[in-house]
Amino acid sequence: MNSQQELPDKRKNQKEFIGKIIAKPVEFFIKCHFTPNLLSLFGFLCSAISTVMIALNFIHDPLWLAWLVPFFLFIGGVFDVFDGEVARKTGKVSDAGAFLDSNLDRVSDIIIFIGLIYGELINFLHGFILMFLIIMISYSRAKAENLGLTMKGVGFLERAERLVLLTIALIAESWIYNLSKIFTGTPITWFFPVFIFIFTLLLIYTLGQRIYFSLVNLALHRNQSNL
Repeated sequence: MNSQQELPDKRKNQKEFIGKIIAKPVEFFIKCHFTPNLLSLFGFLCSAISTVMIALNFIHDPLWLAWLVPFFLFIGGVFDVFDGEVARKTGKVSDAGAFLDSNLDRVSDIIIFIGLIYGELINFLHGFILMFLIIMISYSRAKAENLGLTMKGVGFLERAERLVLLTIALIAESWIYNLSKIFTGTPITWFFPVFIFIFTLLLIYTLGQRIYFSLVNLALHRNQSNL
């Protein structure tokens, strides 16, 4: 089965916007002979550093240290964009590179939530549920694409959106916690649990979107094949 679906408007607009922003850095990496795999590994390293800092509870340290957590998390996500663009620009797109990048992305996703558990920002049950949903969202896309569907842009909370939302939430948590502690003597601790609840609902919604999209399009293809 070979799907001819066009990219959703969401993905088209994202590609145009991101393409303009990353053009100069991508040119720099190409001139410096950075390989896509090296950029993938560097992005993973940034995510790992952020995870260690989360686990050590840097997010509740003074603001001059707390900003490092979302910074490294954001940089890790940015390099996930750079590696693919450098691969396309240099003609180094390969199955091996895509395999490495995909697996590093999954490991990065999982260790971040392990860091949140050990940093006591979420409990083990929340962490397990979040990791399960992340894996299922990724698996649903991989399985659907293996069956011939185009899944780019399908789902409200794809990996890029998840990282941006989590980065913003960690910044907000740091400021809310530290400023409330400074001005009232008692830190506000309800923000991140509320965020995690909303984040979980959005992940469930995203998984539902991908399952629904896949089932509808697979059924449509089957009906067309029977005509």
